[in-house]
Amino acid sequence: MQPLFQSFSDLMGALPIFYIALGSVLGVTVGAIPGLGAAMLISLMLPLTYYMDSTIAIIFLVSIYVGSVTGGLISATLLRMPGTPSAIMTTLDGYPMAMKGQAGRALSLGIFASFVGGLISWGFLALLSPPLAKLALGFGPYEYLALVIMALVTISAVSSGSLMTGLIGAMIGFAIAMVGPDVASATMRLTFDSDALNTGFRLLPTLLGVFVISQVIEDILDQKPVAQQASARLRDVMPRLGDTFRHGVNLIRSSVIGTWIGILPGVGSAVAAIVSYSVARTSSKTPEEFGTGSEEGIVAAESANNASVNGALVPLIALGIPGSVVDAILIGALTIHDLQPGPGLFTNRPEVAYGVITSAFIANIFVFILMLLGSGLIARLCTIPKSFLLPSVVFFCVVGVYSSTSSMFDVWVMFAFGIFGYALRRFGIPIGTFVLGYILAPIGESELRQGLMLYDGSLAPLFTRPFALGFLFIALFMAVGPKLVSTLRKQRATAGDRITDN
Repeated sequence: MQPLFQSFSDLMGALPIFYIALGSVLGVTVGAIPGLGAAMLISLMLPLTYYMDSTIAIIFLVSIYVGSVTGGLISATLLRMPGTPSAIMTTLDGYPMAMKGQAGRALSLGIFASFVGGLISWGFLALLSPPLAKLALGFGPYEYLALVIMALVTISAVSSGSLMTGLIGAMIGFAIAMVGPDVASATMRLTFDSDALNTGFRLLPTLLGVFVISQVIEDILDQKPVAQQASARLRDVMPRLGDTFRHGVNLIRSSVIGTWIGILPGVGSAVAAIVSYSVARTSSKTPEEFGTGSEEGIVAAESANNASVNGALVPLIALGIPGSVVDAILIGALTIHDLQPGPGLFTNRPEVAYGVITSAFIANIFVFILMLLGSGLIARLCTIPKSFLLPSVVFFCVVGVYSSTSSMFDVWVMFAFGIFGYALRRFGIPIGTFVLGYILAPIGESELRQGLMLYDGSLAPLFTRPFALGFLFIALFMAVGPKLVSTLRKQRATAGDRITDN
């Protein structure tokens, strides 16, 4: 513990605090703007860190990471446009609350849940990194395949519409992800002899198209009203003492789930929010309120996606394994500064290793204060006429895509997926399941092939290895559990009515 306390002492200087505060502000701002995100901003900031002290550079980038995930809830709540993929689940209940004139309450719950999730996961990061990372490292290909199946089933089960429409959306996402090189042989498939498709459809233009551009098209064509009654004054967003007791179990459970999923390399905060949201819905006494403005839904999604940030830092600093795209960029930043992430970092450069841990805690506090004090300005987004707002959103999307790929083809891909996403909305196919299928397809395919090669073509370990079987049972429960619980409650209610009548 002594190195951790020493790190806190070292980072209390004016220069470290300045860069942590600056990173937090930039992270929240960029996270709140649909079309931008932590990955792009950190990539753009890397050249600026070349001549910084290595510890200062890394804590600056980590602060951006922490702030961006929390910032995503702003546009998700006020505009139904998740600023980051991790805020996808927040849109399901945050936006309906804003449309009811409760934007301040929705932001209050999201800000508070983000703060608590960050604190709880930081405890795991600071105290339990080595054993948790070791356990996650012990997962084989079939554990990851089972986790992919669980994620697909859970989001399909909680999405709008039926389980079947959700799975259809996931399968469409799988099909889109198949375009490009084969994950095992690198053979091109479904490219139709087009060199532009040799890399497949990139993640950023695809996500911005189906989420943001499709929403812009819907707003233009449908002329839905903006949440003009949204209120987010300081007194509206200040957390209430009663929220701690009312949502305490949900906060702790979702934070632990988010931390655990964040530790798993390549899964990400979006999946953490999905799984926590699903568990909260299944455990809720009022599951029918989810998707219509449920406080429990916002708390589950935001505590989990913020907890996953610190969770993803565990394998990064303990083993040198990226837990997400942003963590992969952070590994690049460490390499630029001649630092080797992994166990040796604690021995050779402990000030950097513990600086990452400490800066995550301090940034979480800065972000919490910033979100509270800046909520009044944030709420004004709801009063901006769409004739001004929508072109700005499209502009940022175009800039974000072109700056990340330097390809106009990807810009046109983004607009094409915008039209495609709007069509999915019209046919009642959930966008979330499509995107999750698209993101998880390469992971699932790769893990399946590795498992088949490792076990001589046998699928048996998928059902005999404890963790893999556990994930499959969770998937089965998520598929049939809500309906089963609802049926049992109806039967109990009917039986109670009969007793009362008698």
